[in-house]
Amino acid sequence: MAGSFGEVVEKLRRSTVQVRTGLNNSGSGVIWSQDGQIVTNAHVVRGAGSSGVSVELWDGRRVPGGVVKEDRQRDLALLQVAASGLAAAMPGDSSALRVGELAVAVGNPFGFTGAASSGVIHRLNWKERSRRGFDSRSWVVSQLRLAPGNSGGPLANAAGEVVGLNTMIAGGLAFAIPARAVAEFLRSPLKRDSGLGVVVQPIPVGRSWEVAFIVLKVIPDSPADRGWLREEIF
Repeated sequence: MAGSFGEVVEKLRRSTVQVRTGLNNSGSGVIWSQDGQIVTNAHVVRGAGSSGVSVELWDGRRVPGGVVKEDRQRDLALLQVAASGLAAAMPGDSSALRVGELAVAVGNPFGFTGAASSGVIHRLNWKERSRRGFDSRSWVVSQLRLAPGNSGGPLANAAGEVVGLNTMIAGGLAFAIPARAVAEFLRSPLKRDSGLGVVVQPIPVGRSWEVAFIVLKVIPDSPADRGWLREEIF
């Protein structure tokens, strides 16, 4: 069992990359296809602009890339790098997850390349049309250790199938965007983002599951930029 689990983690490490931008932002990403498509969080590549991104592969190679499309509201971005024959991850069925199931995360916390963490699925917050804001989004919530630099990296099940994209930590728990939401994003056509125009960081409030937000960035020429909203807690 230990040997097979080690093999699962090693395959995940080969499908996980480190993403850097010219603004010294860095995070993780998942190789989604052998021809160089990589999925990560939109906040990882914010401000990349014309300078593009630099992607470091598991073997130490660094390849240039660019942002193909973003969904800032769902915090997803698709990158394309100048490489082929890459070790693509195996997408899994996030809707088949169960509470208590083993979960594995791989990423680059604090610059430590290919670090792995294991835990269990804590709860599954599937989207409810009656809710708004943070609670209107689907999340896979896990009890495992993440740190800055894990954003955009894979959350996988015991078989090594990627069931989520690690995005943030709140209340000591790891929140990941479900793989089915990633698949929907990849199928969607290219279009201009019609959201508010902010990048936010959720933070827990008190002892309940209530969440407040810190505005990390206001996107230029967005509705937020043209209004009163600035980088502060709201």
